[in-house]
Amino acid sequence: MRELPPDQSPPNQPPPRHATPPPHATPPRHATPPPHATPRPARRRRALAVAVLAALALAAAGCGKEGSPPAKGPRPEALPHYRVVQGFDLPKSATWRKAKRRGHLVVGAKEDQPYVGEKDPATGRYSGFDIEIAKMMAASLGFDPRRISFRTVASANRETALQNGQIDYYVGTYTINDLRKRQVGFAGPYYEAGQSLLVRDEEDDIHGPDDLAGRKVCSAAGSTPLQRIEADYPKADPVSYDAYSICVDNLLTYQVDAVTTDDTILMGYAAKVPDELKLAGRPFSKEPYGIGVPRSDNALRLALDDAIEAHQKNGDWKKAYDATLGLSGVPAPKPPAVDRYAAG
Repeated sequence: MRELPPDQSPPNQPPPRHATPPPHATPPRHATPPPHATPRPARRRRALAVAVLAALALAAAGCGKEGSPPAKGPRPEALPHYRVVQGFDLPKSATWRKAKRRGHLVVGAKEDQPYVGEKDPATGRYSGFDIEIAKMMAASLGFDPRRISFRTVASANRETALQNGQIDYYVGTYTINDLRKRQVGFAGPYYEAGQSLLVRDEEDDIHGPDDLAGRKVCSAAGSTPLQRIEADYPKADPVSYDAYSICVDNLLTYQVDAVTTDDTILMGYAAKVPDELKLAGRPFSKEPYGIGVPRSDNALRLALDDAIEAHQKNGDWKKAYDATLGLSGVPAPKPPAVDRYAAG
């Protein structure tokens, strides 16, 4: 069966905050490191690292073209295959009925998170643990995973995309919390991460969020990690963009001092350029990842809860982790228990 091409037209996105500082803006702290801080070999490594991350930023901007360097990611032959449930029917779900009539699912995802949700700029194919979760869900809903059209949706636009019916469900490091439950529904959680910090390899003064006073710390606009830094660590200097890849590129070029988000995402970036980046300290939050669905579609939410549990039991969940996030060297954790909360 022919695979649908990925949607190249994400929902309308607001311009990123601080994305292009004016020429007269004050240079960020540590923007120009002292000469002794980066000897020549380190500068060469840094330049190579920036080139690697620049490819990710290019992909995030949707500017990939034929011949662009492919993003390092899971090997397709190592990914598991998921049995499609035959004769599946979910008449109480308006979302499922619409997808059935359409003939394929439209799934929101991230495209700039190594080993989690990443798009190859050369082929347009998505890969990573979240992408595998999306495929498992499709199979359990009676859709061949090849009949998914993935659509990149920035963190700040997830609720809007679900509310407007632009996507059927969303799998993209989407933390479940009470505020979001007022706007969308959540199946899961299917994974529990923790907020952490990514710093340059020579950084010795940042060991946790209490060390961020006066430091520029970057995260995605609208994300839970950014909101936590703003609320709990007011002495930090937060900077936000639509894509984590831009934050990491700015970290490598000394425009920010740290990047913060879930440790799963940061592990992937550190694995890309291990001689240049490292995680600092221990995670300082719990981030249960859920699958976002339209808030009123409880039938779809509960069907996805069933699917998550089934794929945990039959081994698909661990196989998917080992083929994606497991490439970072961190062994698969025990998956969290599904929370079948009552509809509000």
